[in-house]
Parts: sequence; C-alpha cells; structure tokens
Amino acid sequence: MARVRAAVTHVLAEVMNPIRNAPRALIRRHHARRASPAVELAPRSRPWTRAVGLVAVVLLGAWLGLLVVGDVRVPVGPMNTTMTLRPSVTGGTKINVSPLGALQLDSHIAPVRLDVNVDQLDPDRAQALVDHPERLSGLQDEVARDVEHGTLDLAVRSCVAVVTGATALGLAVYRRPRRALAAGGLALTLLVASGGTAYATWNPDSVLEPRFSGLLSSAPSLVGNARSIVTEFDVYQKELARLVTNVTKLYDVTSTLPAYQPDPTTIRVLHVSDIHLNPASWKIIASLVEQYKVNVIVDSGDTMDHGTAAENGFLDPIEDLGAPYVWVRGNHDSRVTQEYLKRLKNVHVLDDGRARTVAGLRFAGIGDPQFTPDRSKPDGAEASQELAGARLASALRDQSAAGTPVDVAVAHEPSAAREVDGAVPLVLAGHVHREDMELMKYGTRLRIEGSTGGSGLRAVEGKHPDPIQASILYFDRDNRRLQAWDEIKLGGLGLTTAEVSRHLPKENQPGATPSPTGTGPSPTGPTPSPP
Repeated sequence: MARVRAAVTHVLAEVMNPIRNAPRALIRRHHARRASPAVELAPRSRPWTRAVGLVAVVLLGAWLGLLVVGDVRVPVGPMNTTMTLRPSVTGGTKINVSPLGALQLDSHIAPVRLDVNVDQLDPDRAQALVDHPERLSGLQDEVARDVEHGTLDLAVRSCVAVVTGATALGLAVYRRPRRALAAGGLALTLLVASGGTAYATWNPDSVLEPRFSGLLSSAPSLVGNARSIVTEFDVYQKELARLVTNVTKLYDVTSTLPAYQPDPTTIRVLHVSDIHLNPASWKIIASLVEQYKVNVIVDSGDTMDHGTAAENGFLDPIEDLGAPYVWVRGNHDSRVTQEYLKRLKNVHVLDDGRARTVAGLRFAGIGDPQFTPDRSKPDGAEASQELAGARLASALRDQSAAGTPVDVAVAHEPSAAREVDGAVPLVLAGHVHREDMELMKYGTRLRIEGSTGGSGLRAVEGKHPDPIQASILYFDRDNRRLQAWDEIKLGGLGLTTAEVSRHLPKENQPGATPSPTGTGPSPTGPTPSPP
C-alpha cells in the first residue's frame, strides 16, 4: 500500500511540475525576446543578404580578374593585336585603331563586350611577306586562323581570370573555402551563360552597319559603302594584303634614300606640308633629317585634319625628329593646335608676321585666316587670304627697314604667299597637295610643297593615290640665298616608287637685274637620281 501511494505521488508530480513551471518559462522567453530582438529577425533577412553579397563579390572579382589577366596578345597576319573581354550592358564588339579612333559593331547581345586593339605592324612578319610574295595568296586563310585561335585563347584565359578573381575575392571577404568556391563556380556559370547568349545572338551582318568614333568618323565618306566591301570581299582582301606589303616597302625605301653631301657650310631646310594626320609622315621626316643632315624643318600647315584637342597627341613625335621645327597654321589647324605646338620643345610657331632666326636663317610667317576642317569655302575666302598676305608683306618690309631682313617667308595658301612678292627672296606654301616652283613678277621665288602625308585619309578619294612629297632646300650660309633643291616623291597608298631629283635656279642673264633669289656657285650640277 505504501508503494502504491508513492507511485501515485510520483506520477502527479511529473504531471504538475510542467504546469507549475509554464508561467516561469513564458516570462523567461518574453524577457529573452525583449533583450535581443535582432536574434529573432536575423534568420529572416540572412538569405537575401547573403545572396546579394555573393553576387556583388562574384561580379567585382570577375571584373578584377579580367583586368589583371584577361588580355590576349594575338598576331593577326602581320599585325599585333590585343583581345579583351569587358563587362557591358549592350555587348557588341569595339575595334580600337589608335590614334584614329574606334569602330563599333552590334555583333552580339550579351553582358560582355569584345575589345580588339590594333597595336602595331610587326616588321619581321611584314618583311617575310615582302620576301615571299607567294604567301599573299594564303593571307586571308592565315588571318582567319589567327582570329579563331585568338578567340579560343581569349575564352580559356577569360574563364581562368573570372574564376580566379571571384574565388580570390570570395576567400578574402568570407574567409571560408566553401563560400570562395561557390563564388568561383557562380562566376564561371555567368561567363558560360554570357558566352552562350553571345553565340545565340551573333550577327555576322553587323559589319554592314558599323559606328565610327574619333577621327574615324569621317571614314564612311572616304572608303565608300561598307556593303560593297563585304560583297566584293575577295577583291578587297587581295588589295588589303598588297597594301600591307607596299607600306612595308615604303618604310624600307625611306630609310635608304640617297643623301646629298653639299658644302659643310650649306644650310639644309626640309620643307613639308599637309601631313593631315598621317602617322607614317613622322617616320619619313625623321629618315630625311638623318640622311640629309637637315638643319631645320619648315611645315607650311595642315598638319592636322580636324584641329580638335583629341588630335594633339599626334604632334608629340615632333620633339624627337632631330631638328628645329618651324610651323604655320593651315586651314585644318585650329588655335587649339597652335597653342599645343607652342608648348612643345624645339617648335617655333610663326604668326602675324613676327620673325625668328632658326639655324642661321630668319623666318617670318602668318597663320591661315580661315579654319575650315570640312574643306568648305565661305564667301570672301580669297579676299581674306590676300589680306593676310598683305599683312605679312607689310611686316616683312618693316623688318627690312629695321635692318633685320627676313630670308624665308611662310604661309599656308599660295594666294596669301603671292602677296609678298618683292618683299622677301623666298616664300614657302602648301595647301594644294602638289609641288611647284614659281619665280614671281618682282623676283620672289614661291615654293609650293605637295602633301607630305599623301593627303591623309583623302588618299583614297581619287582614282590614283596622292604621292608623299617633301623637298630639301640648300642655302648658302653667307648670303642666305637658295642654291639648289631636291624634290622627293614617294608613291602613295599601294605604290612603292621613290624619286629624288636635283634642281638649280636659273642663272641671271648678263646685264639683267639680279633677282632677290640670285644664287652663288652650285655645289654640284643637276643630278636626278631615282633609287
């Protein structure tokens, strides 16, 4: 009986104890909720926070990986290029051709853009084409293979870069290998999905509707309808291969031009004009300076094409040409261009008739009164040129009256240069893209230079490309008069000819009034010498 009573008591205790303790448990739980409400809320928001954070880490890490190791340097034919994938909202392909600008194609729709930078022409591979012309027939297939291999290499490298970048950043942020691996896997998944989207939306006809930027914005009006290039691609690629070969030959010709060895006291002046943003001009000018031992370079304008600040970097090689650079503004050169040139070392800007002595000769010039990069001719254009020439002539006469006569005047347009007839022995001009020498009525000799840039992008406008022209002028150091000049003419785009010819001013007839350009004994007679 006692044991039954004990058992009943134990059962009642087991039942009643939870009931008695329930209020205390509720109170403890209430106090715990009031003390740390964040503990209750955290589990609800944690999944979203983690997801957003993981996506941010993946995108940032993938982008950093592409920046650091995502570039692929690919030889395409004789050219060196760099291919890169970049995050983008609209996708597409961007081809950068420094310093001319960029070409954009709507080639695909994906969150990645393909950037292709054309770096330089490889001289060894280009020379191999020159030495083995039979390779030109297979150049198209070679370029196609190079692009295919470059694309595959870029895909592999981009996968490695994206996964590595996302994994490394995930490890740095979370400090947990599992989270870091999850970030790398998600990055790889996103890249593969982007590649699949690009492949599915690939548009090969996008080359028919390119968008040009920078200096290439004028390209459509110069190269014609892009559709004709695509429909006649067989002809186009053959001409393109021939152009690459001939440009290589052109560089080789300019490095071996025959040099003239005049009297050591002779002053040698290299006259250039109308470069029009042709980067090959600097290489040619530097070669001429070295071969002919040039004392001073005179540029009679139109060095630029649009005169924008974006083009100014094109002028930087002037500092390294090896001779002082005398320059006047052309109608394609802006005041922005002129101010930039003033800051370059070894450059002497002529304007408003102010005179400067450089390499033993006294120069004076005036900038073109017009700025017409679109080649328009506003009303009164000719009158403005004549007025500028008259201002220059007045300044020249003032210099003579002061006992410091000018030896060489410089203007861009011949119509302005003709106004100084009788005020100076020699005046230099350009603008018309063809060379000429004219002895004017009152004895001043007018030297018009052709285009040292082969007319720049305009070289493809006519039936025949414009030649690249320059001249070497030889002056007697004592009387500072022109003794002789060499005309140098190189074949334009697609041509490899080179011609150098010697010319002497006609001697004055006995009893005739000496002209201001009267010459002393010539170092040598006429010796045309085409290489």
